[in-house]
Amino acid sequence: MDLIQDYEQQYAVLTAEITAQIGRLGVSPAGERTKLISDIDRQLEESQELLEQIGLEIRDVPAANRSGYTSRLNCYQAEWKRLQQEFTNAKATRPKGTAGYSAAESDEFDEIGIQEDQKRRLLDNSERLERTGNHLKDSYRVVLETEQIGTQVLQDLSDQRETIQRARGRLRETDAELGRSSRLLNSMMMHALREKIVLISVAVALFLVLFLSIYFSVSD
Repeated sequence: MDLIQDYEQQYAVLTAEITAQIGRLGVSPAGERTKLISDIDRQLEESQELLEQIGLEIRDVPAANRSGYTSRLNCYQAEWKRLQQEFTNAKATRPKGTAGYSAAESDEFDEIGIQEDQKRRLLDNSERLERTGNHLKDSYRVVLETEQIGTQVLQDLSDQRETIQRARGRLRETDAELGRSSRLLNSMMMHALREKIVLISVAVALFLVLFLSIYFSVSD
């Protein structure tokens, strides 16, 4: 999980930089656009590789916590596609001074107009960075909540396991007590049976003695 968080932080830094680079692309002269485009292409590839690494790491996350990470990955992928589309749109915009702009059109862009355009783009970039920061804060909050839920689930499972083990222990003790009670009851039954046999034997002997006494008395 720590590795996933490292990848997420790297991705956040890259996307923030890509957003800033795309904003600069729209106001940069033709001489700087080639390098900016190359840098953005490279950064988009790096961010996509980070998303792939996050996806691989999520496979090893326990099933109970996997859904939260998967949801965040889907958000990252949607954000990456949005950045790619913005990059495509920015590349399609012709900067001032390139082919397709006439001298009359260039004159329309006075210094105040350029400053206003740059200000608007900077504000747009600031809003994008703020949204990205808010998204990262929300993602981090989800990570903490997911971690807390996972910890609570593990604690509950541990408590349930201890309860089951105690119940098994009590069951073994009850079984042992039942075994001892059964043996004691059998012993008592055998003792009672022996006493009955002795009593019957004594009664039979007394009867015989009485019978013989009567018999001999009558015979005399």
